[in-house]
Amino acid sequence: MEKKFGEILSEMYRRAPEGDKVTFIHLFGIRYAEDIKKNNLSIKRILEYSTVKPSFSTEVNKGVKLAKYVSIKS
Repeated sequence: MEKKFGEILSEMYRRAPEGDKVTFIHLFGIRYAEDIKKNNLSIKRILEYSTVKPSFSTEVNKGVKLAKYVSIKS
């Protein structure tokens, strides 16, 4: 399952507008926080399957934590 989310993260990062790359990493964490927590997925493993640098695990974690306080606009 981490591979699937790694691919999603890679695609979101690739499609992010210039200057918003880190924001889209946060958005990934927000959007998929419930799946990540419910399935006890490793963010480190997700990043290993993605094209995003492993050092961005902190940014994914921020998004996961923000998920309970924000909602995504369509």
